[in-house]
Amino acid sequence: MTTKPRLLRDTRGATAIEYGLIAALIALASIIAFQMLGLNLAAIFTTIADALP
Repeated sequence: MTTKPRLLRDTRGATAIEYGLIAALIALASIIAFQMLGLNLAAIFTTIADALP
């Protein structure tokens, strides 16, 4: 009977889920940023290649 209140007060699982969500959001933001940077770099290198004789 004493384990049920103790399980209801335990927040370690919630903390792990929060850290997982934060890591997923950081990964998503990184992927989007790197993809946009990659497209800009491709355009810059194309411009440089076209300018060379």
